[in-house]
Amino acid sequence: MKQKIRMGMVGGGKNAFIGAVHRIAANIDGLIEFCCGALSSNPENAKISGKELFLPEDRVYTSYKQMFEAESKLPAEVRMQFVSIVTPNHLHFEPAMMALEHGFNVLIDKPITFTLAEAKALQQKVEETGLTLALTHTYSAYPMVKQAKAMVKEGVFGKIRKVCVNYPQGWLSTAAGDDNKQAAWRTDPSRSGISGCMGDIGTHAAQLAEYISGLQISKICADLNIVVDGRALDDDGNVLLKFDNGANGLLMASQIAAGEENALRINVYGEKGSLEWHQMEPNTLLVKWLDQPAQIYRAGNGYLSAAASHNTRTPSGHPEGYLEAFANIYRNFALTLNAKLNGETPTAEMLDFPTAKDGVRGMAFIENVVASSKSTQKWHDFTV
Repeated sequence: MKQKIRMGMVGGGKNAFIGAVHRIAANIDGLIEFCCGALSSNPENAKISGKELFLPEDRVYTSYKQMFEAESKLPAEVRMQFVSIVTPNHLHFEPAMMALEHGFNVLIDKPITFTLAEAKALQQKVEETGLTLALTHTYSAYPMVKQAKAMVKEGVFGKIRKVCVNYPQGWLSTAAGDDNKQAAWRTDPSRSGISGCMGDIGTHAAQLAEYISGLQISKICADLNIVVDGRALDDDGNVLLKFDNGANGLLMASQIAAGEENALRINVYGEKGSLEWHQMEPNTLLVKWLDQPAQIYRAGNGYLSAAASHNTRTPSGHPEGYLEAFANIYRNFALTLNAKLNGETPTAEMLDFPTAKDGVRGMAFIENVVASSKSTQKWHDFTV
């Protein structure tokens, strides 16, 4: 019998932008019940946040350790079944590992951990426990990205030869932006890790390139930059790519591209044709052919793939965006958990969300890019 999947949350309390996004996404399809939380490292803020979100007083916790211990002692039909971790990067690994050790499934913001070693340990724990972990690489969850992936997989473009992905933002164009709460931890090595821009948005671009193309990055040549004086981490970078089928590519990520909002764009070029997708126009997929007119594919139409249709909520012409894409990850994750609880095998559409494996590759991307940028060697093997 299908039931709502009960969710706890670590982080995401009062005035936390991404916590609210996660809760909206979890609520869109009515498959998830938000039942408990350790919403702040500040006990008073944790209590206030829980009250404002109408959580039961006895299930508002002042630490994730307290939450996991208390929830694991509740009856099976009451306790949370997964935890959503929405903290800064340096606070991902320990709560995720502890959740798995207490028998809870995990949904976590990217990048998955602070280091590659932590990511590998977390992946091993997922495999040992048989539990499920999802990672919020949101852009891979848009319907027309699913369509792009399906068309590449069908081979309609022939062998993929080149992948170009650009992710320019302008919100950190001046040092004044570092006073922003969201910028403060992203530009702080003790909380963000060894990379700023590439760790924050470059990982999204790399995951999208691999997801749509079905290929894996095998070599890189990176140039990372600190453009704004006084910063400790990169705010701009360019990476030459080589993929495991021999294709080449380019990845640009920048947070000092003044005037840009969230202009993620990807082009995938094959022998017979190519595709183009823009995150700020997400309902449209442009398909170009070598010897025939270009085509425009639009979300919500009957000619789309099963994966695209499964991840579409509205009729054609009704825009779907960031929140719906975020919700696709939550929905597919919840459907997978429900299937497992009922002794069923999740479908391919249910299982179509980023996992610990994607998280490991994301951390490997960060560490390889930083190493490549520091090296005098032209090409750097992408090692995991």
